Amino acid sequence: MGIFARLATLIKSNLNDLISRSEDPEKMLNQVVIDMANQLIEAKKQVAVSIADEKRLAKQAEQEAANAAEWERRAMLAIKAGDDTLAKEALARKKEHDQLAVTYKDQWQKQKQAVDQLKTALKLLNNKIEEAKRKKHVLIARKKRAEAQKAIQETMSGLNNASAFETFERMATKIDQIEAEAEAATEIAEEYTGDTLAHKFGQLEQTAGAEDDLMALKRKMGVAPPETPKPEPAQVRVAGEIPAPSPSRAEQDELAAAIAELEAEEQRDQARMKR
Repeated sequence: MGIFARLATLIKSNLNDLISRSEDPEKMLNQVVIDMANQLIEAKKQVAVSIADEKRLAKQAEQEAANAAEWERRAMLAIKAGDDTLAKEALARKKEHDQLAVTYKDQWQKQKQAVDQLKTALKLLNNKIEEAKRKKHVLIARKKRAEAQKAIQETMSGLNNASAFETFERMATKIDQIEAEAEAATEIAEEYTGDTLAHKFGQLEQTAGAEDDLMALKRKMGVAPPETPKPEPAQVRVAGEIPAPSPSRAEQDELAAAIAELEAEEQRDQARMKR
């Protein structure tokens, strides 16, 4: 094989490969259906012409048969008039029309058979085109389903890549660090501003009377028993009670020292709570 033949083969193979890769199945199927529909239109035109020829031959056969009958009637008139020569000429003309009628009838029958065959072929072609349309929709649906599956597989392959998961892990660690820093800053701010203790007492004040309010509402609705009044303690006065003697100076000094020690201890507890 010469160099030019090999080069031509190489170019042809590359062109065929390029054409094959550039073919879109959906577009190709649509074009095939369009071409088949155009062929069906042309076939219908040809069948219509054949049907017209069949009808024309049938009319010509009927016309020639009518002409033959007319010349036969004229021959009978000539015989009645006693003119045999004229009757022979009329019969000769009748014979010509009979032969033409037979010829047209034979052509009409052949044309009719051909038209029937064309009609059958036209129906088959129409059925083939309808079947091709149905197959086209099925093939296009299969193509789209395959493309969707391919896209999903490509996406899953991208998710299976280790770099994607490493990015998620790195971002999660970064977000955890940001949250930890924010919590630490909030804790430091509350500790040095005394907001922690104030917040605890604020919550205590908000929830202190919740149970009492709930019980009062239940008593108001009648679903809880009424509150039992607390008896006031009776004050018993003993006749001739001797008042307690006032403490001495030493007892007063000891009491003052104990109070001072309690206050100092309370201040130390408050200082520890603030820290």
